Amino acid sequence: MSSFDKYQTPLSTRYASQEMMSIFSARTRASTWRQLWVWLAEAEKELGLDISDEAIEQMRQHVTVSDAAFVVANEYEKKFRHDVMAHVHAYGEEAPAAAGSIHLGATSCYVTDNADLIFQQRALDLILPKLAKVIQNLQTFALEYKDLPTLGFTHYQAAQLITVGKRATQWIQELMMDLEDIETVRERLQFRGAQGTTGSQATFLELFNGDAEKIVKLNEILCKKAGFPSTYDISTQTYTRKVDLRVANAVCALGATAQRICGDIRHLANLKEMEEPFEKSQIGSSAMAYKRNPMRSERITALGRKLARLPADFTATFETQWFERTLDDSAIRRMDIPEMFLLADSILLALDNVTNGLVIYPNVIRSRIDQELPFMATESILMKLAGHGVSRQDAHEEIRVLSHQASAVVKQEGGRNDLLERIKKAEFFKPVWGDIDSLVDPKLFIGNCPKIVEDYCNGKVAQALEKYKDALLKTETAQLSI
Repeated sequence: MSSFDKYQTPLSTRYASQEMMSIFSARTRASTWRQLWVWLAEAEKELGLDISDEAIEQMRQHVTVSDAAFVVANEYEKKFRHDVMAHVHAYGEEAPAAAGSIHLGATSCYVTDNADLIFQQRALDLILPKLAKVIQNLQTFALEYKDLPTLGFTHYQAAQLITVGKRATQWIQELMMDLEDIETVRERLQFRGAQGTTGSQATFLELFNGDAEKIVKLNEILCKKAGFPSTYDISTQTYTRKVDLRVANAVCALGATAQRICGDIRHLANLKEMEEPFEKSQIGSSAMAYKRNPMRSERITALGRKLARLPADFTATFETQWFERTLDDSAIRRMDIPEMFLLADSILLALDNVTNGLVIYPNVIRSRIDQELPFMATESILMKLAGHGVSRQDAHEEIRVLSHQASAVVKQEGGRNDLLERIKKAEFFKPVWGDIDSLVDPKLFIGNCPKIVEDYCNGKVAQALEKYKDALLKTETAQLSI
């Protein structure tokens, strides 16, 4: 059957990287199970169990699951209705000397759970540098536009001026929070190890003739081979699904951040102040040829919406586990864990592409400022008049009247804000006519924005990115094929 005749997730066909898809591929999964069986046999032999060198060597030679081995395993699964035992028998056919030693003392979760932890570890290691790259893009952007004034918006109404760079630092700070949270769950990720069917270690205690210290040593060896600092102190048949929930809470929050950033970009695109990259031959609309739709930001928003809501699944899976384990966690985790990381990966690839090529239109930004700045400048004009001995209350009333007249021109006639021209014509304001133009320089209204941007980007942001320095030097901006 052609791939065009069956459903495939768009995450793999359109959005995610090959590296991330490989981590969660069927071959990686099954081959990791085999690697875990090799590590277990090696450790058990080291601790005195009778496993031959030939058996271990045959296992090592067939760690990567071939297409033919998948066929064999599939036939066994039809018979056994058990995927792990199907692969145990398929592995035994390729490593006959080890057939009686594969999976010795282990439960299915020895391979399934430890493999899932390995996959999550690898996936976290893959997305962290990508997140750092997006932060670096915005760091560069923020510093470039640290002193370019732009309207701030509260309630999506014009508010006090900020700078384009200052707005970008808001996005950076939220991504920095994601970076910190994801780094934390990565650093705290541990291994399940070899714990037995209910976490009692009873089978291993029997294998080692009651020597509990050998079980401790067994898990130390396994952790070292797998690249984990230690095992979780307590396991049941599985590692606690609270682990998946903690990882999901960190990773999936990125989805909310991505939506928030792209929401701003999409609104600014509507105002024609900022645009995402737009390629020469790109089509914005099949009907309206002139359009330059922010489709990448819209895609990120859609993916972010999906990612941000996945913790509900992980919460339900964790809270409905009974006692030492129920199998209703299995099918949903097969979908949710890969999907979580494929979504995060897809979002970061697109965010990298967008944030590295943002286009700013300073003249449009200035024209919008000019529509609002006269109102904002009236307080400075009022203070100047007071300096000339003019009554503050009289000045306030004159400004109020002229402001409403200018507002009517903008709102009712669709004209531009002519408040300053009205002030320059009114005799009441004659004492400050010569000062008015200097009072409406936008840079007088941006406060401490340039310094805020410099201090943050060159301080905490630079420090956080330092550990990714080598990776960032080798990383090129993601190119989207669709």
